Amino acid sequence: MIDDDLLKILACPACKSEVMYSDDKIICKHCHRKYPIKDGIPIMLVEESQEQ
Repeated sequence: MIDDDLLKILACPACKSEVMYSDDKIICKHCHRKYPIKDGIPIMLVEESQEQ
């Protein structure tokens, strides 16, 4: 689970849009890239993301 305050300040590094938390991943609301969470830390790197 990701803290709501942290989620509010995160943005997709690919398109700079808002993100949301779902299915143990951070998901961009605009481009739908999925960023993994490892050991409770979101890995917000485009290279680590999965495209929708």
